[in-house]
Amino acid sequence: MSVETSLYSTPLADVHAALGAKMVGFGGWNMPLQYESILAEWEHNRRTVSLFDCSHMGEFMIKGDAKACGLDTIVVQTIADMPVNTCRYGAMLNEAGGVIDDLIVYRKGPQDWMIVVNAANIEKNARHFRAHLNSNAQFEDASFKTAKLDVQGPQSRDVLKVLAPGIEKLAYYTFGQFQIKGIPCLISRTGYTGELGYEIYCSWEKCKEIWQNILDNATVKPTGLGVRDVLRVEMCYSLYGHELGEDISPREAGLDKFIDGKKDFIGARALSARHLKRTIGYFISASRKSPRAGNKIFDAAGSEIGVVTSGTFSPALQVGIGIGFMNRHSKDAGIEIFFGDEKSKTAATVAKRPFYKNGSLKS
Repeated sequence: MSVETSLYSTPLADVHAALGAKMVGFGGWNMPLQYESILAEWEHNRRTVSLFDCSHMGEFMIKGDAKACGLDTIVVQTIADMPVNTCRYGAMLNEAGGVIDDLIVYRKGPQDWMIVVNAANIEKNARHFRAHLNSNAQFEDASFKTAKLDVQGPQSRDVLKVLAPGIEKLAYYTFGQFQIKGIPCLISRTGYTGELGYEIYCSWEKCKEIWQNILDNATVKPTGLGVRDVLRVEMCYSLYGHELGEDISPREAGLDKFIDGKKDFIGARALSARHLKRTIGYFISASRKSPRAGNKIFDAAGSEIGVVTSGTFSPALQVGIGIGFMNRHSKDAGIEIFFGDEKSKTAATVAKRPFYKNGSLKS
Protein backbone atom coordinates (compact mmCIF):
# COMPACT_ATOMS: atom_id res chain seq x y z
CA MET A 1 0.00 0.00 0.00
CA SER A 2 1.32 3.44 -0.88
CA VAL A 3 1.71 5.74 2.12
CA GLU A 4 0.97 8.69 -0.17
CA THR A 5 -2.33 7.41 -1.47
CA SER A 6 -3.32 4.98 1.32
CA LEU A 7 -4.72 2.79 -1.46
CA TYR A 8 -3.71 -0.67 -2.57
CA SER A 9 -2.70 -1.17 -6.19
CA THR A 10 -3.28 -4.18 -8.43
CA PRO A 11 -0.39 -5.73 -10.42
CA LEU A 12 -1.56 -3.67 -13.41
CA ALA A 13 -1.32 -0.17 -11.92
CA ASP A 14 1.49 0.94 -14.25
CA VAL A 15 -0.26 -0.65 -17.23
CA HIS A 16 -3.43 1.33 -16.55
CA ALA A 17 -1.39 4.53 -16.31
CA ALA A 18 0.34 3.80 -19.61
CA LEU A 19 -3.05 3.24 -21.26
CA GLY A 20 -4.27 6.62 -20.04
CA ALA A 21 -6.88 5.32 -17.62
CA LYS A 22 -8.57 7.71 -15.21
CA MET A 23 -7.85 6.25 -11.76
CA VAL A 24 -10.06 6.47 -8.66
CA GLY A 25 -10.22 4.96 -5.21
CA PHE A 26 -12.64 2.05 -4.91
CA GLY A 27 -12.96 -0.26 -1.91
CA GLY A 28 -9.52 0.78 -0.67
CA TRP A 29 -7.87 0.22 -4.06
CA ASN A 30 -6.55 2.48 -6.82
CA MET A 31 -8.62 1.32 -9.79
CA PRO A 32 -9.26 2.37 -13.41
CA LEU A 33 -12.58 4.19 -13.72
CA GLN A 34 -12.47 4.51 -17.51
CA TYR A 35 -10.13 4.57 -20.51
CA GLU A 36 -12.49 6.38 -22.87
CA SER A 37 -16.07 7.58 -22.48
CA ILE A 38 -18.49 5.50 -20.41
CA LEU A 39 -20.83 5.33 -23.40
CA ALA A 40 -18.08 4.05 -25.72
CA GLU A 41 -17.06 1.40 -23.19
CA TRP A 42 -20.70 0.38 -22.68
CA GLU A 43 -21.19 0.02 -26.44
CA HIS A 44 -18.05 -2.07 -26.81
CA ASN A 45 -18.98 -4.43 -23.98
CA ARG A 46 -22.56 -4.96 -25.12
CA ARG A 47 -21.50 -5.53 -28.75
CA THR A 48 -18.06 -7.19 -28.65
CA VAL A 49 -15.73 -7.96 -25.71
CA SER A 50 -14.07 -6.05 -22.87
CA LEU A 51 -11.28 -6.77 -20.42
CA PHE A 52 -11.57 -5.69 -16.77
CA ASP A 53 -8.92 -5.70 -14.05
CA CYS A 54 -10.71 -7.09 -10.99
CA SER A 55 -7.60 -8.05 -9.03
CA HIS A 56 -8.87 -6.02 -6.08
CA MET A 57 -11.34 -8.81 -5.25
CA GLY A 58 -10.50 -11.14 -2.36
CA GLU A 59 -9.83 -14.88 -2.57
CA PHE A 60 -9.82 -17.27 0.38
CA MET A 61 -8.59 -20.86 0.06
CA ILE A 62 -10.13 -23.39 2.43
CA LYS A 63 -9.43 -27.10 2.79
CA GLY A 64 -11.77 -29.36 4.72
CA ASP A 65 -15.12 -31.11 4.62
CA ALA A 66 -17.80 -28.41 4.24
CA LYS A 67 -19.83 -29.56 7.24
CA ALA A 68 -17.06 -30.93 9.44
CA CYS A 69 -14.90 -27.80 9.21
CA GLY A 70 -17.71 -25.27 9.75
CA LEU A 71 -17.77 -23.77 6.25
CA ASP A 72 -21.36 -24.89 5.62
CA THR A 73 -22.66 -22.85 8.58
CA ILE A 74 -20.85 -19.67 7.49
CA VAL A 75 -22.63 -19.29 4.13
CA VAL A 76 -26.37 -19.21 3.43
CA GLN A 77 -26.34 -21.18 0.17
CA THR A 78 -26.26 -24.94 -0.27
CA ILE A 79 -22.66 -26.06 -0.83
CA ALA A 80 -22.33 -29.62 0.51
CA ASP A 81 -23.90 -31.09 -2.65
CA MET A 82 -21.95 -28.94 -5.12
CA PRO A 83 -20.19 -30.94 -7.85
CA VAL A 84 -16.48 -30.33 -8.20
CA ASN A 85 -15.69 -27.53 -10.71
CA THR A 86 -18.93 -25.66 -10.02
CA CYS A 87 -19.50 -22.40 -8.16
CA ARG A 88 -22.47 -20.85 -6.36
CA TYR A 89 -23.42 -17.32 -5.42
CA GLY A 90 -24.60 -16.53 -1.90
CA ALA A 91 -23.73 -14.59 1.23
CA MET A 92 -22.65 -14.79 4.82
CA LEU A 93 -24.57 -13.13 7.65
CA ASN A 94 -23.96 -11.72 11.08
CA GLU A 95 -25.87 -12.97 14.11
CA ALA A 96 -28.57 -10.34 13.52
CA GLY A 97 -29.25 -11.66 10.01
CA GLY A 98 -27.53 -8.79 8.18
CA VAL A 99 -25.23 -9.35 5.20
CA ILE A 100 -21.52 -9.32 6.08
CA ASP A 101 -20.76 -9.84 2.40
CA ASP A 102 -22.03 -11.52 -0.73
CA LEU A 103 -19.65 -14.06 -2.22
CA ILE A 104 -19.13 -16.93 -4.62
CA VAL A 105 -18.04 -20.39 -3.44
CA TYR A 106 -15.91 -22.46 -5.84
CA ARG A 107 -15.53 -26.20 -5.24
CA LYS A 108 -12.09 -27.13 -6.55
CA GLY A 109 -12.10 -30.63 -5.04
CA PRO A 110 -14.11 -32.75 -2.58
CA GLN A 111 -12.50 -30.82 0.30
CA ASP A 112 -10.92 -27.93 -1.59
CA TRP A 113 -12.71 -24.56 -1.78
CA MET A 114 -12.12 -21.01 -3.00
CA ILE A 115 -14.28 -18.16 -1.72
CA VAL A 116 -14.36 -14.91 -3.73
CA VAL A 117 -15.32 -11.82 -1.70
CA ASN A 118 -15.58 -8.06 -2.18
CA ALA A 119 -12.41 -5.97 -2.03
CA ALA A 120 -13.52 -3.58 0.72
CA ASN A 121 -14.42 -6.50 3.00
CA ILE A 122 -11.32 -8.71 2.72
CA GLU A 123 -9.94 -8.10 6.22
CA LYS A 124 -13.36 -8.21 7.91
CA ASN A 125 -14.31 -11.38 6.07
CA ALA A 126 -11.01 -13.10 6.86
CA ARG A 127 -11.59 -12.46 10.57
CA HIS A 128 -15.09 -13.89 10.30
CA PHE A 129 -13.91 -17.07 8.58
CA ARG A 130 -11.07 -17.58 11.03
CA ALA A 131 -13.45 -17.10 13.96
CA HIS A 132 -16.03 -19.63 12.73
CA LEU A 133 -14.01 -22.32 10.96
CA ASN A 134 -12.84 -25.01 13.33
CA SER A 135 -9.63 -27.02 13.67
CA ASN A 136 -10.69 -29.32 10.82
CA ALA A 137 -10.19 -26.47 8.34
CA GLN A 138 -7.11 -25.00 6.71
CA PHE A 139 -7.63 -21.33 5.83
CA GLU A 140 -5.49 -19.05 3.66
CA ASP A 141 -6.15 -15.48 2.60
CA ALA A 142 -4.68 -15.53 -0.92
CA SER A 143 -6.06 -12.12 -1.94
CA PHE A 144 -2.67 -10.49 -2.45
CA LYS A 145 -1.19 -13.25 -4.52
CA THR A 146 -4.21 -14.06 -6.69
CA ALA A 147 -5.04 -11.74 -9.59
CA LYS A 148 -8.40 -11.67 -11.35
CA LEU A 149 -9.20 -10.58 -14.92
CA ASP A 150 -12.71 -10.52 -16.38
CA VAL A 151 -13.30 -11.08 -20.10
CA GLN A 152 -16.90 -10.03 -20.77
CA GLY A 153 -19.05 -9.56 -23.86
CA PRO A 154 -20.81 -11.54 -26.59
CA GLN A 155 -17.51 -12.31 -28.33
CA SER A 156 -15.63 -13.32 -25.16
CA ARG A 157 -15.84 -17.04 -25.94
CA ASP A 158 -14.40 -16.58 -29.42
CA VAL A 159 -11.50 -14.53 -28.07
CA LEU A 160 -10.65 -16.68 -25.07
CA LYS A 161 -10.95 -20.13 -26.63
CA VAL A 162 -7.95 -19.31 -28.85
CA LEU A 163 -5.81 -18.68 -25.76
CA ALA A 164 -7.36 -21.34 -23.51
CA PRO A 165 -8.78 -24.17 -25.65
CA GLY A 166 -11.64 -25.94 -23.91
CA ILE A 167 -13.22 -22.93 -22.21
CA GLU A 168 -15.96 -23.08 -24.84
CA LYS A 169 -17.23 -26.22 -23.07
CA LEU A 170 -17.80 -24.44 -19.75
CA ALA A 171 -21.44 -24.14 -18.73
CA TYR A 172 -22.73 -21.17 -16.73
CA TYR A 173 -21.29 -21.14 -13.19
CA THR A 174 -18.75 -23.88 -13.84
CA PHE A 175 -14.97 -23.61 -14.07
CA GLY A 176 -11.83 -25.50 -14.89
CA GLN A 177 -8.04 -25.39 -14.80
CA PHE A 178 -6.46 -24.06 -18.00
CA GLN A 179 -3.26 -22.54 -19.31
CA ILE A 180 -2.80 -19.30 -21.23
CA LYS A 181 0.56 -19.35 -23.02
CA GLY A 182 1.83 -21.84 -20.45
CA ILE A 183 0.53 -19.89 -17.42
CA PRO A 184 -1.79 -21.91 -15.13
CA CYS A 185 -5.21 -20.29 -14.58
CA LEU A 186 -8.56 -21.09 -13.06
CA ILE A 187 -11.23 -19.86 -15.48
CA SER A 188 -14.93 -19.71 -14.62
CA ARG A 189 -17.91 -18.84 -16.77
CA THR A 190 -19.17 -16.09 -14.51
CA GLY A 191 -19.40 -12.30 -14.53
CA TYR A 192 -21.10 -9.11 -13.43
CA THR A 193 -22.19 -7.52 -16.72
CA GLY A 194 -25.13 -9.56 -18.00
CA GLU A 195 -23.12 -10.69 -21.01
CA LEU A 196 -21.40 -13.94 -21.87
CA GLY A 197 -18.16 -13.82 -19.93
CA TYR A 198 -15.32 -15.47 -18.07
CA GLU A 199 -13.32 -14.69 -14.94
CA ILE A 200 -9.65 -15.63 -14.91
CA TYR A 201 -7.73 -16.26 -11.67
CA CYS A 202 -3.96 -16.43 -11.92
CA SER A 203 -0.85 -15.65 -9.91
CA TRP A 204 -0.16 -12.00 -9.08
CA GLU A 205 3.20 -12.22 -10.87
CA LYS A 206 1.80 -13.53 -14.17
CA CYS A 207 -1.16 -11.15 -14.39
CA LYS A 208 0.52 -8.70 -16.78
CA GLU A 209 1.41 -11.43 -19.24
CA ILE A 210 -2.14 -12.72 -19.39
CA TRP A 211 -3.56 -9.19 -19.65
CA GLN A 212 -1.32 -8.44 -22.62
CA ASN A 213 -2.00 -11.79 -24.31
CA ILE A 214 -5.72 -11.01 -24.21
CA LEU A 215 -5.27 -7.42 -25.40
CA ASP A 216 -3.16 -8.64 -28.33
CA ASN A 217 -6.52 -9.47 -29.90
CA ALA A 218 -7.61 -6.21 -31.52
CA THR A 219 -11.26 -7.00 -30.74
CA VAL A 220 -10.64 -6.58 -27.01
CA LYS A 221 -10.54 -3.23 -25.23
CA PRO A 222 -9.59 -2.49 -21.61
CA THR A 223 -12.61 -1.26 -19.67
CA GLY A 224 -13.02 0.46 -16.30
CA LEU A 225 -15.21 0.15 -13.25
CA GLY A 226 -17.36 3.10 -14.28
CA VAL A 227 -19.14 1.25 -17.04
CA ARG A 228 -19.13 -1.94 -14.98
CA ASP A 229 -21.46 -0.17 -12.56
CA VAL A 230 -23.78 0.89 -15.41
CA LEU A 231 -23.81 -2.68 -16.73
CA ARG A 232 -24.63 -4.21 -13.34
CA VAL A 233 -27.43 -1.69 -12.63
CA GLU A 234 -28.97 -2.47 -16.03
CA MET A 235 -28.99 -6.13 -14.89
CA CYS A 236 -30.27 -5.24 -11.38
CA TYR A 237 -27.26 -6.88 -9.72
CA SER A 238 -26.62 -5.89 -6.10
CA LEU A 239 -23.49 -4.07 -4.93
CA TYR A 240 -22.22 -4.29 -1.37
CA GLY A 241 -22.55 -0.94 0.36
CA HIS A 242 -25.60 -0.11 -1.73
CA GLU A 243 -28.14 -2.98 -1.89
CA LEU A 244 -26.25 -5.09 0.66
CA GLY A 245 -24.85 -4.34 4.12
CA GLU A 246 -24.70 -5.49 7.71
CA ASP A 247 -28.00 -3.76 8.48
CA ILE A 248 -29.72 -5.26 5.42
CA SER A 249 -31.13 -8.79 5.39
CA PRO A 250 -30.71 -10.95 2.28
CA ARG A 251 -34.50 -11.26 2.05
CA GLU A 252 -34.87 -7.47 1.92
CA ALA A 253 -32.24 -7.51 -0.84
CA GLY A 254 -34.19 -10.09 -2.86
CA LEU A 255 -31.70 -12.93 -2.39
CA ASP A 256 -34.28 -15.48 -1.20
CA LYS A 257 -33.47 -18.02 -3.92
CA PHE A 258 -29.86 -18.22 -2.75
CA ILE A 259 -30.77 -19.10 0.84
CA ASP A 260 -30.96 -22.73 1.95
CA GLY A 261 -33.81 -22.57 4.44
CA LYS A 262 -33.35 -26.22 5.43
CA LYS A 263 -29.88 -25.88 6.94
CA ASP A 264 -28.56 -24.05 9.99
CA PHE A 265 -26.25 -21.12 9.33
CA ILE A 266 -25.04 -18.08 11.24
CA GLY A 267 -27.88 -15.56 11.36
CA ALA A 268 -30.58 -18.04 10.32
CA ARG A 269 -32.71 -17.64 13.46
CA ALA A 270 -32.56 -13.86 13.38
CA LEU A 271 -33.35 -13.90 9.67
CA SER A 272 -36.47 -16.02 10.13
CA ALA A 273 -37.66 -13.78 12.96
CA ARG A 274 -37.21 -10.49 11.08
CA HIS A 275 -40.42 -8.89 9.85
CA LEU A 276 -40.05 -7.85 6.23
CA LYS A 277 -41.11 -4.18 6.16
CA ARG A 278 -39.27 -3.24 2.98
CA THR A 279 -37.84 -4.99 -0.03
CA ILE A 280 -35.77 -4.21 -3.08
CA GLY A 281 -37.49 -2.66 -6.08
CA TYR A 282 -36.53 -1.47 -9.57
CA PHE A 283 -37.80 1.53 -11.47
CA ILE A 284 -37.47 3.43 -14.75
CA SER A 285 -37.38 7.22 -14.88
CA ALA A 286 -39.87 9.03 -17.09
CA SER A 287 -36.96 11.07 -18.45
CA ARG A 288 -33.21 11.00 -18.98
CA LYS A 289 -32.74 12.22 -15.41
CA SER A 290 -31.06 9.53 -13.35
CA PRO A 291 -31.75 8.72 -9.72
CA ARG A 292 -28.84 8.88 -7.29
CA ALA A 293 -28.08 6.81 -4.22
CA GLY A 294 -29.68 8.50 -1.23
CA ASN A 295 -32.58 10.04 -3.18
CA LYS A 296 -35.91 9.53 -1.48
CA ILE A 297 -38.69 7.51 -3.12
CA PHE A 298 -42.26 8.78 -2.94
CA ASP A 299 -45.62 7.30 -3.90
CA ALA A 300 -48.12 9.07 -6.16
CA ALA A 301 -49.66 10.81 -3.14
CA GLY A 302 -46.29 12.28 -2.11
CA SER A 303 -45.66 10.02 0.88
CA GLU A 304 -42.09 8.84 1.41
CA ILE A 305 -41.93 5.06 0.81
CA GLY A 306 -38.25 4.27 0.38
CA VAL A 307 -34.73 5.23 -0.64
CA VAL A 308 -32.63 4.86 -3.78
CA THR A 309 -29.58 2.62 -3.41
CA SER A 310 -28.22 2.76 -6.99
CA GLY A 311 -29.05 4.73 -10.11
CA THR A 312 -27.63 5.57 -13.51
CA PHE A 313 -28.48 6.59 -17.04
CA SER A 314 -29.14 3.48 -19.12
CA PRO A 315 -27.64 3.64 -22.62
CA ALA A 316 -29.87 0.69 -23.53
CA LEU A 317 -33.14 2.38 -22.53
CA GLN A 318 -32.03 6.01 -22.98
CA VAL A 319 -33.59 6.95 -19.64
CA GLY A 320 -32.61 6.93 -15.98
CA ILE A 321 -32.95 3.65 -14.06
CA GLY A 322 -32.79 2.93 -10.35
CA ILE A 323 -32.74 0.36 -7.59
CA GLY A 324 -33.98 1.04 -4.09
CA PHE A 325 -35.68 -0.20 -0.97
CA MET A 326 -39.44 0.39 -0.86
CA ASN A 327 -42.26 -0.67 1.38
CA ARG A 328 -43.58 -4.07 0.34
CA HIS A 329 -46.76 -2.73 -1.22
CA SER A 330 -45.02 -0.34 -3.63
CA LYS A 331 -42.68 -2.62 -5.54
CA ASP A 332 -45.15 -4.13 -8.02
CA ALA A 333 -44.42 -3.46 -11.69
CA GLY A 334 -46.42 -0.63 -13.24
CA ILE A 335 -46.89 1.44 -10.09
CA GLU A 336 -46.08 5.14 -10.49
CA ILE A 337 -43.52 6.52 -8.05
CA PHE A 338 -41.23 9.56 -7.78
CA PHE A 339 -37.59 9.96 -6.76
CA GLY A 340 -35.70 13.00 -5.50
CA ASP A 341 -36.49 15.14 -2.47
CA GLU A 342 -39.31 17.29 -1.15
CA LYS A 343 -38.32 20.18 -3.42
CA SER A 344 -37.75 18.29 -6.66
CA LYS A 345 -39.33 15.00 -7.69
CA THR A 346 -38.99 13.05 -10.93
CA ALA A 347 -41.64 10.60 -12.09
CA ALA A 348 -40.79 6.93 -12.57
CA THR A 349 -42.49 3.57 -12.99
CA VAL A 350 -41.73 0.42 -11.02
CA ALA A 351 -40.39 -2.29 -13.36
CA LYS A 352 -39.47 -5.96 -13.39
CA ARG A 353 -35.83 -6.96 -13.40
CA PRO A 354 -33.63 -6.84 -15.40
CA PHE A 355 -33.78 -3.54 -17.24
CA TYR A 356 -31.51 -4.88 -19.98
CA LYS A 357 -33.08 -7.96 -21.57
CA ASN A 358 -30.92 -8.53 -24.65
CA GLY A 359 -27.74 -9.81 -23.00
CA SER A 360 -25.67 -12.80 -24.13
CA LEU A 361 -25.24 -14.07 -20.55
CA LYS A 362 -26.28 -17.68 -21.17
CA SER A 363 -25.48 -17.90 -24.88
